[in-house]
Amino acid sequence: MDRRELLGWMGMGAAGLFVASGSEAQAQEHEGHKHEEHLKILGECIRACNEAAHHCLEHLKKEGGENREHHAKAHELTMDCQAFCVLAATLTARSSPLALYAHQACTEACRCCADECANGHGEIMKDCATRCRECEQACRSMSKSGGSQEKTATLR
Repeated sequence: MDRRELLGWMGMGAAGLFVASGSEAQAQEHEGHKHEEHLKILGECIRACNEAAHHCLEHLKKEGGENREHHAKAHELTMDCQAFCVLAATLTARSSPLALYAHQACTEACRCCADECANGHGEIMKDCATRCRECEQACRSMSKSGGSQEKTATLR
């Protein structure tokens, strides 16, 4: 999935995200590549969380289904995690000065989701845990790099 597909999928459109000229365009092109990779990781985490949420919901629909408590908790965390990932992707795509905070929150959401999904059975839950761990690391890196920190300081 390329960046335009991801942005379209999230309902944002790709127009106007990285508009610049001259040397500023080259700097944004490098930053854009970094953002594209991060957006890809976020998109994979969103997909995995949605699949795991559906899996858990199907188990919860069954009367007398096994591991109802785990599936209920995992369903809640996967839905929350994908929401934080969407927010982080949205703010990253438009180079928001508040993206730093979304990455910090997304890091924690991915960690919690991965911990719960790792306790589940089946490939869907394992894939979710793996994608969440990857996203957790990527978001932690983005929040540590403070890509938008200078802009954030001017918002206060």
